[in-house]
Amino acid sequence: MTQLNTPYPSTAYLTGFLRSRGFQAVQEDLAIALILELFSARGLERIRENILSSPQTKRTAVVRGFLDHFQLYSVTINRVIAFLQNRDSTLVHRIASRTFLPEGYRFKSLDVFIADDDNDDPMAWAFGALGIHDRARHLATLYLSDIADVIKEAIDSRFEFVRYAESLASSQPTFDPLAEALAAPPNLVDQILRELTVSAIQRHQPSVVLITVPFPGTVYAAFRIAQTIRQRNPAIVTVLGGGYVNTELRELSELRVFDFFHYVTLDDGERPLLALLDHLAGGRSVDQLVRTFVRHKIDANLIGTTDTSQVQQDSVAFINHPEPDVPFAEVGTPTWDGLPIRSYLSTLDMLNPMHRLWSDGRWNKLTVAHGCYWKKCSFCDVSLDYIGRYDTAAAETLVDRIEQIVNETGETGFHFVDEAAPPKGLKALADELIRRKLSISWWGNVRFEKSFTPDLCELLADSGCIAISGGLEVASNRLLSLMKKGVTVDQVARVTRAFTDGGILVHAYLMYGFPTQTVQETVDALEYVRQLFEENCIQSGFFHRFTCTVHSPVGKQPEDYGVTLIPLPPVTFAKNDVGFIDPTGVDHDTLGESLNRALYNFMHGIGLEQDVRSWFKHKVPRTTVPRNFIVKALRQK
Repeated sequence: MTQLNTPYPSTAYLTGFLRSRGFQAVQEDLAIALILELFSARGLERIRENILSSPQTKRTAVVRGFLDHFQLYSVTINRVIAFLQNRDSTLVHRIASRTFLPEGYRFKSLDVFIADDDNDDPMAWAFGALGIHDRARHLATLYLSDIADVIKEAIDSRFEFVRYAESLASSQPTFDPLAEALAAPPNLVDQILRELTVSAIQRHQPSVVLITVPFPGTVYAAFRIAQTIRQRNPAIVTVLGGGYVNTELRELSELRVFDFFHYVTLDDGERPLLALLDHLAGGRSVDQLVRTFVRHKIDANLIGTTDTSQVQQDSVAFINHPEPDVPFAEVGTPTWDGLPIRSYLSTLDMLNPMHRLWSDGRWNKLTVAHGCYWKKCSFCDVSLDYIGRYDTAAAETLVDRIEQIVNETGETGFHFVDEAAPPKGLKALADELIRRKLSISWWGNVRFEKSFTPDLCELLADSGCIAISGGLEVASNRLLSLMKKGVTVDQVARVTRAFTDGGILVHAYLMYGFPTQTVQETVDALEYVRQLFEENCIQSGFFHRFTCTVHSPVGKQPEDYGVTLIPLPPVTFAKNDVGFIDPTGVDHDTLGESLNRALYNFMHGIGLEQDVRSWFKHKVPRTTVPRNFIVKALRQK
């Protein structure tokens, strides 16, 4: 899974593009199909039978609670799913009463919110007296999480809604862990995925199947899907692509991958797929493929020897016939035809109005431009195509696409999934939306640069912008300069306040553990963040642990950032994260726990008046940031 509430956009883009070029293309989302099968009365019965028939399964408190209350889970699950699909809204009253659903461990999270003297309801601060629909959605989400915990503890310890079996694929130098998992007897989740795969193949009778893996948490299931296809019908050509491949498999030399996939393509799929489909139709030779890995058989005669025992018969070949990429303006309009857009689940796992956007509502995903117009940040994979190749389309073209998508889906919510949407592009887009009187709601990712003036923010709000996310990263001017972010803390304060004054919610991506970051800078960063929340500059945020990657400036020139890379082992499969030695020796992991605890509370309006040192487990220095730093920054022009 990538998200429960909306399909990942890559298949929609490629289906629309291939159809525009005359190919018969269809798409399936086996991820949401898997969830809907597991989280159904039939699926829960299979989970129960699996637990009861497996004596080795540990009867943890979570598993015992599920078995003890199974009948209640069984009779409520289908209705809860319908409610989260917006197909049974009147159920809201029964769910909100807290007498309808069984309540397991996840409901304990409600205990952190203390009721006030006049109200015994710990959720009243978030939903008030009338926010019954959101209250019920949050309770239903906790209910699903309880069941997910049962699956994780009793069926598959790797199970997650979003990061399923992530450790098998993320920066794994060899294929061994994934190969071992794929050779193991299938568990119940594997069996259901196999059934869904077989059903899809029987319905569509494809000659080629393209499988996208955007993140490490989608890789294991993708290989299980390909495994099923190869076992059922080895004549079907299987092709692997997506963000994970583009990032981690750029040096692929593992032959076993090609026991599952015939081809692996890099970067944007349009040009490689045109070349591959032309090759499969007999229109071009294999050496005219574009950015494609294949299993290559070496002909001993071609290298001047008759002793074939001395020749490696199989190897992985990367073929990249030089052809220009399809311009962004010509990739066409994505289509959601074939995807069950009414079946996705609008969950509410975080009681924060900005944070909820990632899980609540079905958003049409779209990009304003290809790549990043800044492409300087030292922590980012700026050397890769999806960031480094910046390409735009006219605002008229973008709004044409938006209108076509609205007509197809009937939904007017858009999430612009750019690396960083360009200010000029957003202004032109807003002007065109307003000119056409097209009413949509949209949100996206930007850089907090000074181009976002109050006037521009107001224009964006008028065009339908409801929220913005952007990188403050390490809230330290020294480190922002070192990472070539191109912003300062006080500038971020003014820009984010311009957004919020315009009625636009703001989420800040935050980072800790950047090379040479000190404990003092970490404490100061949290104080900056506290003040940004206190002054209503931002409403949401998340602290990410800095990870050095081989494609980033830090990974390519570590000496410029004062660190030494730890040599990687021999790599035949995934290569991305690389460890490093920081001379400061700071325990960033321990600090990170404190940062995220503080941030969680800030997002719920808790603890904003406290000294930031109170959030840390161990003694840390007093912040050097003036208590009114952000207030003074906001007064500057």
